[in-house]
Amino acid sequence: DGVTEVLARHSENLQDKFIEIPCSEDYDSHKRFEGCTPRKCGRGVTDAIITREEAERIRRIAERGLSLGGSDGGASILDLHSGALSLGKHFVNLYRYFGNKIQDIFTEEDFALYRDVRQRVQQRIAEAFGIRSASMYLTKPTFFSRINNTEAKTTHDEYWHPHVDKVTYGSFDYTSLLYLSDYTEDFGGGRFVFMDASSNKTIEPRAGRVSFFTSGSENLHRVEKVHWGTRYAITISFTCNPDHGIGDPVL
Repeated sequence: DGVTEVLARHSENLQDKFIEIPCSEDYDSHKRFEGCTPRKCGRGVTDAIITREEAERIRRIAERGLSLGGSDGGASILDLHSGALSLGKHFVNLYRYFGNKIQDIFTEEDFALYRDVRQRVQQRIAEAFGIRSASMYLTKPTFFSRINNTEAKTTHDEYWHPHVDKVTYGSFDYTSLLYLSDYTEDFGGGRFVFMDASSNKTIEPRAGRVSFFTSGSENLHRVEKVHWGTRYAITISFTCNPDHGIGDPVL
């Protein structure tokens, strides 16, 4: 693992931290959208746009949705946009599988809060990279994740491998994570790690903390294995290509 540098400790309350890094060439193999496709690349962390109370409310949305299913392995996902929900070793469509019962699980207020939080994250990313928020589009997959220390049963459960979002999902240009639980209090392990040539840079999750970064190879990353407890987060992803845009979920 080499040298590890902590970019954001869970005990800190960070207004805004931003580190600019040179862009990789990944964006050149995709159609460029002027005023949106990254020309300035980097990574940022902020505890100033989502309150801990809001993060708690959002975590409860995740808990209620994931209580309907859950993976046999340690990593479960809930995608309110597509309806994808981990169930055993597979995925089901939440909306088709549970039908009208969904109205008993989620409320209009839940979805309104989800949309509001997504908009704030989008605005923050646009400001950090000097682009217009309107030139970015939400893209898939955007999803809740719940990770515990249960042994992986399928490759879908192996969340800890290093990867590049732009390579894995060609549509991604900007990636963000909203953490919904606290490192060392709710879970152990599970830190987010940028894997740089010189050293690893880690972010310790904290409820309400948003980390965001350009999605190319300049930000190769992984998540450490969770050793105990349960780690909740939302991955919220953005594209510059309107053809890959998705809408907010509606009840």
